Amino acid sequence: MSKTNSYLDLVLNPFNLLRTKRILKVNPTVIPERKEPEQIRLYVYDYNAEDLYEAKMENVKECFPYKHSKTVSWVNMDGIRRKDVEELCAHFGVHQLVVEDILSISQRPKMDDIDNTVFCLLNMLYFNERDSTVETEQISIVLGRNFVLSFQEDASRDVFNPLRDKLQFRNNKIRQSGTDYLFYTLIDLIVDNYFVVMEKLSEKIEALEEDIIRNANKRSLARINQLRKEMIVLKRNVAPVRDLINGILRSESELLEERTEKYFKDIYDHIIQATDLAENYRDMMMNLQDLYLSNVNLKMNEVMKVMAVVTCLLAPATVIGGMFGMNFDVIPYSHHQWGFYLACALMLLIPLVMLYLFRKRGWF
Repeated sequence: MSKTNSYLDLVLNPFNLLRTKRILKVNPTVIPERKEPEQIRLYVYDYNAEDLYEAKMENVKECFPYKHSKTVSWVNMDGIRRKDVEELCAHFGVHQLVVEDILSISQRPKMDDIDNTVFCLLNMLYFNERDSTVETEQISIVLGRNFVLSFQEDASRDVFNPLRDKLQFRNNKIRQSGTDYLFYTLIDLIVDNYFVVMEKLSEKIEALEEDIIRNANKRSLARINQLRKEMIVLKRNVAPVRDLINGILRSESELLEERTEKYFKDIYDHIIQATDLAENYRDMMMNLQDLYLSNVNLKMNEVMKVMAVVTCLLAPATVIGGMFGMNFDVIPYSHHQWGFYLACALMLLIPLVMLYLFRKRGWF
């Protein structure tokens, strides 16, 4: 049913102008209004090499004791509500400029090293199978002395479940390391998920290419246009992460240990690869558009060639019929008993000879 609805939307609105408006409507000088959720979800994971404590908190104040915990504390807030974000950040000593970035909408991925905290903002990407669109969710991560704060917009989904599973094992690398390694793991999971989304887009591009080769039509052009929009969303969110990771590598913050640098370099390599793939996909979409236009022109040329051949084949019959239809009193063979049959024979014989010559010359 969902697939049928998707095709119906494609027919009724082939170029999806509303999607274009949402993608291009980005004005940093206008402060957008965020719709605050009625409830938020707060989870705390406090751990060291020996012990793990995880709990769902009822309010922000229950998280306050973990600021001075000697163990590693990860506080994750699902749902962005201004009052709760400001209260939590104020207690943990997060700068007001960082708070404004957390509360922002459609912010460009960025990194800041300010007031003994390292802050990064980037987007999680998800692929909507029903609409074949790339969806984004802004996430903010704050690294402190013994804590990591993460803020998500959507409480129904994220890519951190593998991290939660690994925390259950005592001998895991995360349990053996500090907050900077947790900070790295959160970013790494987000970046790794980019490749999952890109793989979905790759499948759509391959299917579209096969469809264009077999039967190029207006729906193919609409799908090309749709995928090109998703490439814009992909590149807009992936490319700036390269500068974000580079900023972390250049940072001289004491919160980032030297032994963790190699892990961020690994993320940097991944994001370069993701950026290259995004460029390749963009080039493939341009090639698909050229392929579509070539196929359309080829079909048009085939139609015009057939029409030209038919016109040429009918030309002798038209000439012969016109000659015998002239208003003269004396026309050779016009009153001959075999005149009609002779004219019909010429009308048939001459096109056959022409057809043979066209075929011999390879014109069709």
